[in-house]
Order: sequence, then C-alpha cells, then structure tokens
Amino acid sequence: MPTNPAYRPEPRFFDLGDEFGDAVKAADFPQTILRYRNDRAAASVGLDGLTDAEWIAHFGRFEPLPGQPGPIAMRYHGHQFRTYNPDIGDGRGFLAAQMREAVPAQAASDRVASGSPPGRLLDLGTKGSGRTPWSRDGDGRLTLKGGMREVLASTMLETLGVPTSRTFSLIETGEALSRGDEPSPTRSAVLVRLQHSHVRFGTFQRAAYLGRKDQIEALVEHVRAIYHPQVAPGDAAALLAAIVEASARLTASWIAAGFVHGVLNTDNLNVTGESFDYGPWRFLPYYEPGFTAAYFDQFGLYAFARQPEAVFWNLTQLAGCLKLVADAEPLTEALNGFGPAYIRHLRAAFLRRLGVKSLGEAADQRLLDAALALLREGGEALRWEPLFFDWFAGFASSARALSGPRAALYQSKTFADFRFALFEHEPDRPERLEHPVFAQAEPEEMLIDEVEAIWSAIDQCDDWAPFHAKLARLAGARLATG
Repeated sequence: MPTNPAYRPEPRFFDLGDEFGDAVKAADFPQTILRYRNDRAAASVGLDGLTDAEWIAHFGRFEPLPGQPGPIAMRYHGHQFRTYNPDIGDGRGFLAAQMREAVPAQAASDRVASGSPPGRLLDLGTKGSGRTPWSRDGDGRLTLKGGMREVLASTMLETLGVPTSRTFSLIETGEALSRGDEPSPTRSAVLVRLQHSHVRFGTFQRAAYLGRKDQIEALVEHVRAIYHPQVAPGDAAALLAAIVEASARLTASWIAAGFVHGVLNTDNLNVTGESFDYGPWRFLPYYEPGFTAAYFDQFGLYAFARQPEAVFWNLTQLAGCLKLVADAEPLTEALNGFGPAYIRHLRAAFLRRLGVKSLGEAADQRLLDAALALLREGGEALRWEPLFFDWFAGFASSARALSGPRAALYQSKTFADFRFALFEHEPDRPERLEHPVFAQAEPEEMLIDEVEAIWSAIDQCDDWAPFHAKLARLAGARLATG
C-alpha cells in the first residue's frame, strides 16, 4: 500500500505476550464484495488512500497492514446474563491491527511536548472473520444483515454523540449461512470496526479466574499506560475509578439517545467506555422503561431503564478481579463513584441533546427531570427523538416546534414545566438551527421498521440505495448538531 505519514502502526496489545491471545488466520471467503467503507474513519488512521482492491485485500482477505504482526484472537471470559462462562473469547473475530489516531500537526506537537503520544491508540477488530480456538460450535461467520445493522447502529450513535466504535468496513463474502433467528440460508459478511480498545472487563476476569496475579498486574499497567495515563503506575483502584467514570458517561449517553444495547455482558464492556459489538440493539420509539432489545432477554435484565444497573453490576465484577492486586476499601470507593458520575453525565448528555448550555447543577437537574416527565406523560404519542429535535437550542426553536407536527402535544402542564426549565438555559450555538436538517418536519430516527425496510431492499432486490441514503442523511444530522 502507498505510504501515508498519517498511518502510524503501533501494535501494543502484543506487548502483553502470547498468554492473552492466539495467532489465527482469517477464513478464505468465496467472494469479497465491498459494500461499505468508512473513508472518514479511515482518514483518522491514514488509510483513506487505499484503493478498493487494496481495501479488500486488507479487510476482506486480511493481508496484514504494514507494521502489523497479523491477526490475534483475544482471550477473555465473561458473565453472560450474569452466568459466568469461561469458554468464550474471540470466537468469530480478532484484533487485526493497532495504530495511532491522526491528529492535526499542532495538536500532535503539543501532545509530544507534554509527554503524551500524538493521538490515541486505535484498534481494528473484526466480526465474522472465521473460526478461532474460541469458536466452540460456532461457524465464526457474520450474517450480512447483522453487519448492515451494526453499520446503522454505530453511525446513529455517533450522530447522537455516544462514545462508540465506528464501523470501518463491511464486505459481503458469498456464503449461505444457517441461523435460527432469521430466515435461512442467509447472506454472509465480514465486518471491521475501529475503536479505542478491545480490552474487556472479561479480559481481567479470565486472569482472575486462573488466579494469575501477574496477568492482572500486567493488564493494569497496560491499560493504565495506554488508555488512562493520568493514573499513577500500580494504582489499580484509581484505574478502576477512571473506568467507572468512562462507563458512567457511556451509560448516560445511551439513556439520552434512547438506546438499548441488548447484551450488556462483561465481555461487551471495555476499559475505555465505548459502546461496541451491536447485536439485538434497539432505539426507543417512545419512553418505555421496560423496553428490551433482545427477544431472549425474557426477564428484562438489560431493559432500557436497567442499563445503569447492568453496567454497575459489571463494574463490580471488574473490581472483584482487581482485589488480587488492590485493597477492597479503595476499590469500593471507586465503585461508589458510579452513581454520582452517571447522574452528572446524564444531565450533561440531555443538555447536549437539547442544544443548551449548563446553568448549574440545580437548574440542569430541573431540566432533566422535566424532560423525562414530559416523555413519560407523552407516552406513545410523543416519540423519543422528536422531542430533542423540536426543542434543539431551547427557546430559539419555539416557533418551529409550536408550528410543527407535534404542536398539540406541547400544551400540557407538564410541557409548561419543561418549557420553563428549558428556557432558563441559554442556547448553545443557536446558529446550528440554520442547517437544512432543521427545516425538515421530522428528525432522523433508527426505529426497527425502517431498519427492516432497509434490509428488505437489500435482501429482496440487492438494492443498497436506501442504506446509503440513510447514512447520508445521518451524516447531515451529525454535522447539524455537532
């Protein structure tokens, strides 16, 4: 591939040694049809100059990128719906590469001057790339529908300001897969995602399960040095506090986005507080605390309103692993920071979604409470996303909202309380309302009926136009509110 100075390979996970992963090879697919390439994400790591043929070679056949040692299936355990499973790991994916994020020249210079690396370390990880030692009875493959859904989920979440992996590539691979939860045979694909880290809570759990204090110590230093360098060497409790903070921010962002991850197992939460690995996700059509995404979540363990509880429970499992190298009291103190951090981040997330500035803790809490009360009272008539769209930038949207399709909903006493709390807050960059997105009557949503319609066009007619049109509209929405 052509040399690009913005491409800076740095495969640091491999520093941990071969006890944390297994060298593997990707499957040999009968076809490699490029369906999606994220050039904006590729530019962030200096890979946007690849031709389509080079792209397919690296992300369909997985020829190693320059300076990369080759794929490694990461080892980890996990609680799956709170049942411990020591037999999992990267069963249909692997870590393909790590490189530094490209940053503007002055920012890079400032980082070096301060002793920090120039740009975050980012991973390229796969999904559907073939069998590994951790596949068990699985075929190591991904359905094309599953890949398409992950593109849509990650793009929508990025649009809404949620810390998330970005889908980097989706390539159709020409196999007929059998699945019990969708019509079979169905088309196959391989996906590549870009994210800050693939080190999971379950990575620590495996080391603790094996009683390997040395591995816990190695993981603590690896995660501290690369992802939380503000933490002092050897301070596992401070590292846990940093992960708690990042996890609280992520959870609050999900709630503000009306998002349900669906499978909040300990192997699906990582040390940098990013959302990733999208399976049975859903966005709320309207406020419904018990709304679930997974048909197999029969008891609502990971329902919308229980996501903070689920994340905190998972953090307690991580803390239990760290007891091998830290005292219980500071670990407990770190865990106790989750609740306050979650509320603080939830207030901030609602302010961002409503496009207004902070007025202080008390006023911000009034606005949060009023917004939730209005969504609760509105029920099925008031969809989640339109409230934030109608009232973006607060009073600057009054005329637009009160003459729009939901004007009749904004007449109640509860709405008056919301409007009072909202209008206390100064609009944040109200010039954003000049974007053409806000001339529309409806916001971009990602509800299940639209997702199924996009898939139906692909499945029935191989028509990718609705898929690409949706992504284009989301790009507009991201620019409008960013």
